[in-house]
Amino acid sequence: MPSITYEALPAAGAPGDQARGAAEEAAAYEGRFAKIERDLAILKWMIAGLYAFGAPSLWLLVRVAAKAGAPG
Repeated sequence: MPSITYEALPAAGAPGDQARGAAEEAAAYEGRFAKIERDLAILKWMIAGLYAFGAPSLWLLVRVAAKAGAPG
């Protein structure tokens, strides 16, 4: 639980049990945001891999199809 949040809420006038609950909820959101950031990092690497390997493969496929006389 973020201690700064837990200390700030009673100073602002919130009762102790509500301050603890709010601080725990804020900590849960922090964990969710961390997971979203990890997932986005994985997606970035997946897109980079797609560009690194997919674009040359598509280029090669178009060249082979052109030489084979495929329509288009």
